[in-house]
Amino acid sequence: MKFYKSLILFVVLSVTIVGCRVVKLDPIEILTFEQKLEQLFPDAEITKMDVKDHFKKAFQLILNEPLDHNNYDAGTFKHYVYLSHTDVKKPMVLITEGYNANPSTYELSKIFKGNQVQVEYRFYGKSRPDSLQWKYLKNDKAIEDYHQLVTKLKSLYKGKWISTGISKGGETVLIYKSKYPYDVDVAVPYVAPLIDSQEDIRTEEHINTVGSDECRAKIIKLQRLILENREAILNEISTYAEEKNMSFTELSTEEALEYAVLEFPFSFWQWGGNCEEIPSENATAKELFNYVNSIVGISFYNDKTYYDLLPSYYQHMTELGYYGFDTTPVKDLIKVVHEPTNLRFAPKNTDLTYNPDYIKDVRNFVENQGHKILYVYGEYDTWGACAPNPKPHVNAVKMVLKGGSHSTRIKDFSTEEKQLIYNKLQNWLGYSVTIYPLEN
Repeated sequence: MKFYKSLILFVVLSVTIVGCRVVKLDPIEILTFEQKLEQLFPDAEITKMDVKDHFKKAFQLILNEPLDHNNYDAGTFKHYVYLSHTDVKKPMVLITEGYNANPSTYELSKIFKGNQVQVEYRFYGKSRPDSLQWKYLKNDKAIEDYHQLVTKLKSLYKGKWISTGISKGGETVLIYKSKYPYDVDVAVPYVAPLIDSQEDIRTEEHINTVGSDECRAKIIKLQRLILENREAILNEISTYAEEKNMSFTELSTEEALEYAVLEFPFSFWQWGGNCEEIPSENATAKELFNYVNSIVGISFYNDKTYYDLLPSYYQHMTELGYYGFDTTPVKDLIKVVHEPTNLRFAPKNTDLTYNPDYIKDVRNFVENQGHKILYVYGEYDTWGACAPNPKPHVNAVKMVLKGGSHSTRIKDFSTEEKQLIYNKLQNWLGYSVTIYPLEN
């Protein structure tokens, strides 16, 4: 009996000793947020930026972006991305810029008070290589830039994702949605056109019917008045160009003047021009020039802008489509631009074959399957003529601001309309997301 008691005591003591043995554990490595970014983007140049608004951290990322995500041997370009961080659990707003990116807090980021990643479009702004290989400036390649970036950032940001962009950037939102419909939870394109051809006639139809008969007549009268005072206004352009140190070698000042006159009706309605401000026939040449310059901007045709916008015109002429010019009201006064076309501003010595199916496929998707998309438009905006119209069965909302222009934003709608927008966003994103109404 004593033997068994001793055996039991030995077993208990052995178990106790083993149970109390100190086990050495590997140390847990705690990374800072910046270190986590460096792990996600090991080849990127990451620098801190000044923090603004509700954000807690801000970074500039310069990525070595593949020219072709399906062929890494093609090389890379420096791609600029701006990340503003507040909390990995909060919503992330993805901004697909249509052109260059100037770091700023977008409207939706203020509504959600979450995170924001702002992406410059490939080959624009700082993300433009010294030598442009146009074959790599295709929408699908740009969309792959976003998809790869979002896929990586989702390992950090587990909350809801919202994509947004303005004008060409809004168009990119819709293209992205059609290619990767589940990358984001909600899409909010602002004033985004989906253009049907190289010269979409719907913009011309809009110009000929929008506003009042009286206002449209005043626009035509102004166009004619400018060309009838051609020499005096050309002198004003030359003076202005000298003051602003602008050169006109790609286009002459005479060609720039005629294109500005033909462009005027489009820009007038796009930016919400005021008919009461259109100069009368008694206006001086300086007054006429100043007014047209304020609406169209003669700098649009100077050498620097011509160079800066080459990527844009390449995209519009090959995949996105654009608009044309109506010479009818001033045909007898045209001396230089007898057959106006936006092809005039596209790169030379490169293939500009237009693909008519690209945007039609995007339109087909968003109008028939584009769920959880909030569209924002202005009634008078010329680009609104090319807006998609989601079918009744699609869970989407299209908001059109009465009298609104290309600068229309959510903040511009009435209190009741804004509440409708907030309710829809809340419904789509769920009540784990807090919405902060914009201040009036």
